Amino acid sequence: MKAFITIEGNDGSGKSTVIEGLKKVFKERGIDTVFTREPGGSMIAEKIRQIILDPVNTAMDDKTEALLYAASRRQHLTETVIPALEQDKLVICDRFIDSSLAYQGYARGIGIEKVLEVNMFAREYLPKVTYFFDVRPEVGLARIQGRDKIDRLDLEEFSFHQKVYDGYKEVCKLYPERVKPINGEREI
Repeated sequence: MKAFITIEGNDGSGKSTVIEGLKKVFKERGIDTVFTREPGGSMIAEKIRQIILDPVNTAMDDKTEALLYAASRRQHLTETVIPALEQDKLVICDRFIDSSLAYQGYARGIGIEKVLEVNMFAREYLPKVTYFFDVRPEVGLARIQGRDKIDRLDLEEFSFHQKVYDGYKEVCKLYPERVKPINGEREI
């Protein structure tokens, strides 16, 4: 059952909760699946993740952030995703390129096209389908209140999170054949 599926959404959209549920169901049914995440998903990519999300790194330049995500993605693809697909496995990834398009391309103002170009240089590879958990930022941010661990992006102003949400909506319009919205405000 070879396929590459990604799950996207702004902070608090429920991605992680749904992925945990999928892990349980797929294991019970014996579906050979690789669950992974971005940034991260391989040893080197996880180290890049630590730099990107460290709350101490508030001075990080927007373009540096975008390039670090692209570098992490490249390593993740070559070490984890592509080898799993070559073994005919199903790969489900928590975030992928659409996060970069929404967060860095749209919300940071770099431009969706520029961020896409950098990522396509890093590796010309897109998922078969992407499920976007559509949750308004005020709902998502309320869900993550009280989290033990916050990252650098959690510290952003509400206006940034609104731009991220708007960026995801734009990505949905640009790639309707690949990106499928799901109402993430419903109960699990």
